Parts: sequence; structure tokens; C-alpha cells
Amino acid sequence: MKQPIFKGSCTAMITPFTDDGIDFERMGKLLDFQAENGTAAVVIAGTTGEAATLKSGEYEALIAFCVRHIAGRMKTIAGIGGNDTQRCLEKARFAAGAGADAVLMTPPYYNKTSPAGLIAHFQHVADGAQIPLVLYNVPGRTAIGLTAPAYLELAKHPNINGVKEASGDFSLIARILAECGDDLSVWSGNDDHTLGMMAMGAQGVVSVASNLVPDKVSELCRLCLAGDFGRARALFCRCEGLFRTLFLETNPIPVKAAMAMRGLDSGQLRLPLTALSRANEAPLRAALDSLR
Repeated sequence: MKQPIFKGSCTAMITPFTDDGIDFERMGKLLDFQAENGTAAVVIAGTTGEAATLKSGEYEALIAFCVRHIAGRMKTIAGIGGNDTQRCLEKARFAAGAGADAVLMTPPYYNKTSPAGLIAHFQHVADGAQIPLVLYNVPGRTAIGLTAPAYLELAKHPNINGVKEASGDFSLIARILAECGDDLSVWSGNDDHTLGMMAMGAQGVVSVASNLVPDKVSELCRLCLAGDFGRARALFCRCEGLFRTLFLETNPIPVKAAMAMRGLDSGQLRLPLTALSRANEAPLRAALDSLR
């Protein structure tokens, strides 16, 4: 039986950029905010962290800094997704050496691999890196999704710990939970699916909203894990507007805008991402105000 890397709320961290690179002082303050508000784990250099735009050397510097700064207060999970399997393995080995607790890995995008190639992509990294691997199923980003047979095969690997499931396919999620059991932990990859997935048996959520409201997302997970779904539902309904408006545009555009609105300076976006449209500012601000 495999133990889940974490239970509860995991924040998919933004990366605060300046004209000159990463603002590490600001990143440290954001990590402290998470640790002080009940967050169980953080993902560094994932989708929300704009990992695709990290320059040479920035990825390694960011992972190393975050591991040092967190100093065991939360689990540190390094994003290693990509379409080059060998480069993913190199990132996983670096993360392991830096002291990260796990890595998070997407299916390869653009290459359009076969089902056998998809399984081999994950197995190659799991074989070659001494660090637990969390799968990330997000077909809306990668254009390729994990299937039930792929999950059943990958769950057999001792180094594959679980999956961040962001497909929105609840039939698939039900089958994973039923057939993989304790061999594969499941976490929601979408804030608005947290309640439903945890009611089915998921261990928590990898959250975008918890960049802003880590206390509320952590409490939602705590209530679900305790089986208190009446109070969990009430809290979820309070947060639903924020969960929804944070995806009015491509993540992390809205969450960075919302953090700026609340004085949590999130730095710049990197092209090709651009600032939140004026039309979406009012609904985002209204969702934030509803949680005051």
C-alpha cells in the first residue's frame, strides 16, 4: 500500500516575475503565507507557475530556493512536465537532489504519442529518478489524456504515487478510485471539483484558489477528510464564485490579477500571457469581495 504524498490542500504556486527574472524575496513571502494558513504541500514550477517560460537556470534556482525556504514546513512538489522524456527525467533527478518530496508530471504535449508511448514516458522517469512521481492528467492543456488501462498499468509502479486529476471525467475518476485503490492516490486538479472528488475518495486538491485563500481551501479539505460534508458543502458554496471566476481567462492570468487586488503582489506575467481584460476585472473583484 502506498501512502499519499500529502492529504488536504496543495497550492499550485504562481511565480513572481520581474523584468530581471524571479523575485525570490516575494516568492519567500508567498510561501510563508501558505505555511501559515494550513497548506499541506505546494507545487513549484507547474502550470500556474508559468513553468513553460522559465529560462535556462531559472527552473533549478526556483526549485532549490523553495525547498530551502520551506524547510520541511510543507511538502514540496516540483513540476517536471514536458514533451521531452529525457529532459523530464533530468528535472526529476535535479528535484530529488535538491530535496523535493515529489515531482508532478504531465503527459507529453504536441508529440501525440501512442498509448504505449504514453505509459513508457512515465515509466522511464519513474525508473530513473529516486523520487515519488505524481501523474497530472490535464487533456485540456496537453491534448492527450490518461485512460483507465493506462492508470491500471502505471499504478503498479512502486515509484508512481498518485495523480492530479483535472480531466473532469468523473466516470474515469470513479474507475481509478475503484480499481487502483491504495496503489494510486487521487487529488482533484480543479478547485470546483474538490467537494465532489473528495466525497468519492480523493485525498485533497491541487488548488489555484489557495494562492489567495489558503485557509479556506485547507479547511474545505479538512472537513471533507473528516467526513463532515454538510459543513464542507456550505464552505464550498461560499467559495464557488471565486473558483469559477479564477478561470474566466487562462490560468494564471486571473489569479495573478486577483492577488494584486488583495495586496499579494504576484509580479508580472510572461508572454504569451497578457493582463486580465478590463471586462473581467469587475466579476473577479466581486467574487473576492463575497469572501470578505
